[in-house]
Amino acid sequence: MTHPVSRTILLLDIERFSDRDDVEQAYLRRMLYDVTDRALETAGIDETLRTRADRGDSVMELIDANAPVTALLRALLTEVPVQLRALNRMASRSAQMRLRGVVAGGYVTVDDLDGWVGSDLNHACRLLDAALLRAALRERPDDFALCVSDSVYQGVVRHDHPGVPASDFHQVTVGTKNGPLTAWLHGPVPPATEDHGERGAGEDHGERGAGEAPGGSGDRPAPATPATPAAPGTPGAAGTPGTPRDTEDTRNRPAPAAHRGAPAPGPVLDVNGGSVSFGGGYVAGDQHGVSGGRVTGDVVMGSKTDGDRS
Repeated sequence: MTHPVSRTILLLDIERFSDRDDVEQAYLRRMLYDVTDRALETAGIDETLRTRADRGDSVMELIDANAPVTALLRALLTEVPVQLRALNRMASRSAQMRLRGVVAGGYVTVDDLDGWVGSDLNHACRLLDAALLRAALRERPDDFALCVSDSVYQGVVRHDHPGVPASDFHQVTVGTKNGPLTAWLHGPVPPATEDHGERGAGEDHGERGAGEAPGGSGDRPAPATPATPAAPGTPGAAGTPGTPRDTEDTRNRPAPAAHRGAPAPGPVLDVNGGSVSFGGGYVAGDQHGVSGGRVTGDVVMGSKTDGDRS
């Protein structure tokens, strides 16, 4: 294992990478490398001053501590949004690329297996995965959201160098499993976001609805609404004199036979005494053309009835 060395840490991650198919992911990885290389070249940081680690949907760059951080931040704030805008204008919707970025500083050790070790690097990765940064990107019109560590802000950003306006950065607190981290977000801070410091906390990868409305798509029927029993003492209430089958719930009775013995369609309405007014429409059975009239006597929907019709 080598000794820890001071490095500027740059992390860039593609939003919603896992939602794409293999062809789209391969294309996005190539574009991510192109955007990263051009931004670093613009900042005057060539390949001799940096070491890259590939993480599939993201890249991690360890940059020599002598490389100017101001130039790196200026390139990230100007060059990266321009490149993304140009790429996305020509890309299909499924190949659009939006990036989260983190710039941090600290000590990193490269072990014998080319692995990178260091608590400063761990903190940078947690900032990259923070729900707050993800939420900030969702609200950005320019396809890029940048966050810097507190050490980078205190050492560089707060001095308001040309092209790196300190007033555009806002202090935020990111919760992690090791405690809260102070960081500085470029641009507006999104509304309060639950963030427990683990990947996926407070975020919605799929951006899909939380559930389906019953029966809304026709896939399944809406749940049946229970019938409300009539109040005691009103016509139709069980046990009320003068109603059919005083003690029997008539809602579950089978429909009577219709004309020529065919089963009567739909529900059955029995009326004994009184009158029923029908506001237009059609009365099933042998009563045709009853429209806007008045039917009195015993009426059974769906079968022949002898009674006065006026």
